[in-house]
Amino acid sequence: MISRRQFIQGGSLVAAGLLAGCGSSGGSTSTTDTSADASSYTLVNEGKLTCISNLFFPPFESMNESTGDPEGFDIDISKELAKHMGLEVNWLPSQDFDTLVPTIKQGGKADIAIAGMTITDARKAEVDMSDPYVDSNQSIVVKATSTDTQDTLNDSSKTIAVQGGTTGAEWAQENLPKATIKPLSTVIDAMNGVQSGLYDAVVCDLPVSKYQIKQSYSDLQVIEEIPTGEQYGIAISKDNPGLTAAVNAALAEMVSDGTMAAIETEWFGSQM
Repeated sequence: MISRRQFIQGGSLVAAGLLAGCGSSGGSTSTTDTSADASSYTLVNEGKLTCISNLFFPPFESMNESTGDPEGFDIDISKELAKHMGLEVNWLPSQDFDTLVPTIKQGGKADIAIAGMTITDARKAEVDMSDPYVDSNQSIVVKATSTDTQDTLNDSSKTIAVQGGTTGAEWAQENLPKATIKPLSTVIDAMNGVQSGLYDAVVCDLPVSKYQIKQSYSDLQVIEEIPTGEQYGIAISKDNPGLTAAVNAALAEMVSDGTMAAIETEWFGSQM
């Protein structure tokens, strides 16, 4: 698989800076309409790019304890997207992850959902997905003292925590069918549950588990890195193709002008 950076850089050479999207979860391709006018789109609030997410998914989204403001990799991406599009960014309160796509599909509340969201065929059937901006895999996390493996976790005596509506939840249901899968509102809830012994493991995105273990959960460990080959995209209403085109053009500009590299280095220590 080519890297997300190679993909976007290659795509920036096409007309209007638009990218030919690459799919994931089944090898699907992007449905981006490259004929859409990137200068013609509607916004919920004039002059503002209104964003929604689940704001408990660090390092991509979280709430700053001192200021109460959202922060994280995706938050900085949204700010730069708005800047490159000549807009201000506007963040709405956090909502459950599995409500994000329906909210964007319904329209009228937010312009985009940016939430560490994997591009899948199911989501693309409901909303437009931008071209990919992050590559990701899944992971299995247990206590540092645990001797569990993927095989031993696939047992009726085991409970696996997941964030509801995620590809991690789908993977756990498909690959650990004998275990009890427990959907939760946030990854933080899942990690806390494993730490306390309430759950035996959590399945979640690898960049998130690595960051969380490094920052807050030194008593947990990743026992399996699952090469699912996922890519994150931004959800946009199918009724607003011009906005999808504008977001893709801005993502390409952010790669070419070094903005993306700077944000990656700030949150991950290096370019991804």
